[in-house]
Amino acid sequence: MVSVLMPVRNASETLERAIASICSQTLREWELIVVDDFSEDGSFAMLEGLAKTDQRIRPVKSKSRGIVPALNTGLELARGRFVARMDADDYSHPDRLETQAEFLAAHPQIGVVGCLVGFGGDRSRSAGFALHVDWLNTLLSHEQISLNRFIESPLVHPSVMFRRELPDRFGGYREGDFPEDYELWLRWLEAGVRIAKVPRELVIWHDSLKRLSRTDPRYRTKAFYKCKAEYIARWLHANVAMERRILVWGAGRETRLRAEHLTKHGVEINGYIDIDPQKQTRRFRDRAVIGPEALPIPNEVFVLGYVSKRGARELIRARLANAGYTEGRDFIMAA
Repeated sequence: MVSVLMPVRNASETLERAIASICSQTLREWELIVVDDFSEDGSFAMLEGLAKTDQRIRPVKSKSRGIVPALNTGLELARGRFVARMDADDYSHPDRLETQAEFLAAHPQIGVVGCLVGFGGDRSRSAGFALHVDWLNTLLSHEQISLNRFIESPLVHPSVMFRRELPDRFGGYREGDFPEDYELWLRWLEAGVRIAKVPRELVIWHDSLKRLSRTDPRYRTKAFYKCKAEYIARWLHANVAMERRILVWGAGRETRLRAEHLTKHGVEINGYIDIDPQKQTRRFRDRAVIGPEALPIPNEVFVLGYVSKRGARELIRARLANAGYTEGRDFIMAA
């Protein structure tokens, strides 16, 4: 029924706990493909020992170094109807696989299903990360996930399950200077794949200092901006009439640098919106800055909300809604 795909690199401290959570699943029809990415801490020997206790555990060695080759190695070997992701430092609740498999079986229009995740860390020490998890847990429906995809990756990678045929139809994980999971969701959403979440906590996402999102340069903030810019541009070309002017909400230097990536993909930025009266007197690259009170009627412009400061996004949404703008038709939020 389910192929669980787990890449591993030097995870001997947490590996046994993660695998035990899969072995304890209420769904019994699974295989666990654990792809070792050239570990140096005895992880593969540990895997071989665990495999002797349960024949559903399949340890394999990656064809080449890196998480992307490891993931694609696992996809090539997956025999299940569905593929579930799992990381070697996380924990799946006992009914995770059963719940997500039943959801996909009952909703043939959905290609990828996630779930709520618990934050497995110290909220006081990692307050920003914990708030990010809280935000992720607000995105449940396909519509919510689709509208928020350009803000941040809308899914926790080790919490998803997807139909096995999706990588064959739309491509698997790609190598590049970008987060491999985020690029995958953007590509699949662009292709029309529908994504939703089970509104239950089924995974504990541990905040490890060794997590790739903390250590790999492909997960740095600038890599996210560059990756999403191409997909935002294509979305704009496909969904916004050419005669509508594009305005970016946010005229600060950081926002302008982020938005400038769009121009490399054929998007013309016609101006900025900012609440700061001092910025409203200036021009950037010969683009005027207006205040929210000077917003044109919705069908004349399309607004990209590019302010990432916590709380600002909600204020921008409210201001635009009060001005008659509809999210997804007259504006989208990015970061």
